[in-house]
Amino acid sequence: MKDKRIYIPKLGWVKLAEEFRFPESKILSATVSRRVDKWLISIIVEINHDPPVRENQGTVGIDLGINTFAVLSNGKTFKSPRPLKKYERRLKRLQRKLSRKKAGSNNREKAKMKLAGLYYRISCIRNDFLHKLVTGLVRDYEVICVEDLNTSGMLKNSHLSKAISDQGWSELQRQFEYKFLWYGSQLKKVDRFFASSKICSSCGHKKEDLKLSDRVYTCENCGLEIDRDLNAAINIRNEGLNTEGSPGLKACGENVRPISVVERGNLVEAGSRNSNRADIL
Repeated sequence: MKDKRIYIPKLGWVKLAEEFRFPESKILSATVSRRVDKWLISIIVEINHDPPVRENQGTVGIDLGINTFAVLSNGKTFKSPRPLKKYERRLKRLQRKLSRKKAGSNNREKAKMKLAGLYYRISCIRNDFLHKLVTGLVRDYEVICVEDLNTSGMLKNSHLSKAISDQGWSELQRQFEYKFLWYGSQLKKVDRFFASSKICSSCGHKKEDLKLSDRVYTCENCGLEIDRDLNAAINIRNEGLNTEGSPGLKACGENVRPISVVERGNLVEAGSRNSNRADIL
């Protein structure tokens, strides 16, 4: 490496679009690849990595959605750029132009490159958003609780498959897995069957008749009114803290885990049916 150039065997010196960021590091290997009409080189280097000092050592829960990409248990929200929806009309137009070109002609190759270039742009916009989001979260929070979503199963829903694919939930989970190791954070996965949206984050009462169209959660037991996604994020955080190995207070020794939100809700429901608290506990 020298300035904005790299020496590749059998090719010689090749110009780069940016300077090498680790000039003092040892280069282990390099891979040259092509994306559409661009040539990329991925360089693996050996460096000494020290996890940065976080400003916030707290715990946060994340609820993923379609209208709002992510809602944190502290009230912060993140909206996805949804690049596929943004460029959908242009994709259809380029696909029609490609279908009308004669097979094997130069015009067909040009149309194919334009279509591939737009797909590449969509993927870059999505990955840029996800990388910035995940990096910011693992830098700011020590423990992050997320749902263990069955993304492949959810994609079988013909009404939501395109919107879910546009969000990039699988890529989000993949980035969480390795960036947590880089920054020394903890990832707590909540069971996918945990009813985070139906449980009241205040008293634990479970609302069985909650509809997907209900965007405000109203608890029939304690009267709490809260945004549906925020309520789910708080429940995910509380349930994540009760998973094995998570930090928290022990009630009666190391073998006793804290009571979960679901169990607390069951006690509340049982208490409303039975006035003898000794029998409940």
